[in-house]
Amino acid sequence: MATQEEFEAAAQRAQQLPSKPSNMVLLQLYALYKQATEGDIQGDRPGGFDFKAIAKYDAWANLNGKNQDEARQEYVALVDSLFQGA
Repeated sequence: MATQEEFEAAAQRAQQLPSKPSNMVLLQLYALYKQATEGDIQGDRPGGFDFKAIAKYDAWANLNGKNQDEARQEYVALVDSLFQGA
């Protein structure tokens, strides 16, 4: 399992990616980060034409029930893989 320090370091590294990942990868990073830091999503799904907020909500909602430690480990692994693939 990733430690809190490893997670925080990965979050800092994610801000410095050598190239911008695809939107799907960005959503995955967002959802894993939110699941790791806050747990299951709360609140209602955004409506209307705020497609970005809807996509972010849905990505996070897909992780409902995932343990925060697992999400933290997956986040660190994803960030590491983005640097290895660069």
